[in-house]
Amino acid sequence: MAQTATARTVMEIVLRSPGCDMEEVVLECPGLTWNQVFLEIDRLSREGDVILNLQQPGHYSIQPGIRHS
Repeated sequence: MAQTATARTVMEIVLRSPGCDMEEVVLECPGLTWNQVFLEIDRLSREGDVILNLQQPGHYSIQPGIRHS
């Protein structure tokens, strides 16, 4: 499946800043809405490209998945 521009942008941020949280990703994507970033992180997580780690209720850090380690 072809990677979208949104996916590339989000992956670049996660690879550059492993352990970042979603708010950090949103701040680095001024051309995207919070919902667009959330949906992309959700999709990347389901595909194994990123791993979400619960830090506290409702707060997750984002790590590169196995394919990007």
